[in-house]
Amino acid sequence: MDTQEMIDLCKRHTLYTWAATDAVNPLPIARAEGVYLYTPEGKKILDFNSQLMSVLIGHSHPKVVAAMKKAADGLIYVYPQTATEVRARYSKRLADLTPGNINTFYYTLGGAEANENAIRAAKQFTGRQKILSRYRAYHGGTNATMQLTGDPRRWPNEPGMPGVVRVLDPTPYDFSFGTTEEEITARNLQYLEEVIMYEGPQTIAAMILETVTGTNGMLVPPKGYMQGLRAILKKHGILMICDEVMAGMGRTGKLYAFEHFDIVPDMVTMAKGLTSSYVPLGAMGVSDEIRDFFHKNVFWGGLTYNSHPYCLEVADAVLDVMLGEGLVENAARMEKVVRREMDRLTAKHPSLKEGRVIGLFGMMDVQKNSKGELIAPYNGTHPAMGKLAKFFEQEGLFTFVRWSSFTCNPPLTITEEQLLEGFAIVDRGLEITDEAFEG
Repeated sequence: MDTQEMIDLCKRHTLYTWAATDAVNPLPIARAEGVYLYTPEGKKILDFNSQLMSVLIGHSHPKVVAAMKKAADGLIYVYPQTATEVRARYSKRLADLTPGNINTFYYTLGGAEANENAIRAAKQFTGRQKILSRYRAYHGGTNATMQLTGDPRRWPNEPGMPGVVRVLDPTPYDFSFGTTEEEITARNLQYLEEVIMYEGPQTIAAMILETVTGTNGMLVPPKGYMQGLRAILKKHGILMICDEVMAGMGRTGKLYAFEHFDIVPDMVTMAKGLTSSYVPLGAMGVSDEIRDFFHKNVFWGGLTYNSHPYCLEVADAVLDVMLGEGLVENAARMEKVVRREMDRLTAKHPSLKEGRVIGLFGMMDVQKNSKGELIAPYNGTHPAMGKLAKFFEQEGLFTFVRWSSFTCNPPLTITEEQLLEGFAIVDRGLEITDEAFEG
């Protein structure tokens, strides 16, 4: 099948996500290896976003591919009410690696399912019905998780699940709660507790938050925020759910992003990096207290593919690579390279407002003037950003350009040389937005 036929049939017979299909210009990919994608014609593309921030061990890792072939000769599927060797083995490994008293896991096929089951479990455990979430958040594409989501993808999906109370983040879109991190933390938490008071703490089951905000900014919490938030929620009997679908499994330079902040939530959700997206898998991890409750009370949830043995075998092989090849540590090391390059480009290009990064979880913002105003409005675009996205594609750099920002989330296997290859393309591309800079 030639490239055009492949594109035409995909557009004719499938729907594309978050887009009108006629407007989609799909990127044709024939194979992928390491940190690179290849078109059918052999063009090499540096994957600067790990696809959906998810291919953490790189593409087609030979050890995992071999494990997948071996697993295909074993137990592929049984229904969820069985016990399997891989379910026992992998869950014990995950419990040993997860900090605090999170030792029990419920397996799904993705992050949205993990988040949906987490809020379901929180409601059943507490007997309360409301869920707090934040505006600069994305928690998934199902009916319930779309309402937990704060960004504009939620709007066409409303109304949805009732009982969601959205609050402002410590880093709102176009203003600040203060000038120092400590001041920002104090004012945001004061505001949050007032919202809790108005809503009635006895009605709120949990607060769900991305430990490090993903697509809506790659935002690291300010100093003291996570510790202060944990204390407020615990005071009111409100569970803390950390959504680590993007930020977890080594992306930030620690296995779990919440480890950076000296807290342990009541629940943690994971997906993407569990299998490096080689097969679908998500997980909800719960504290011993919640586990004990569901040992005595029915958990009213179920999935055909819960604890799918083949997917768990792949996750086990991915974990072997993640730990055996020191990929979490490499993410922490490469952060210094990314930070250096972001600082260099910010000094060089007037249109680059700033770059943020923790581990290999990063984003860069483009400004339209020296006042620091972003080049595009909220949920909007700018011709220069469209040109920048096209330039990246032409030059062989895969990343996400959205509104006024673009991402830097490569596989955790990336080397310094490969990072510099990517930033060299970014450097040239920023000349486009510099031309649109208003001074």
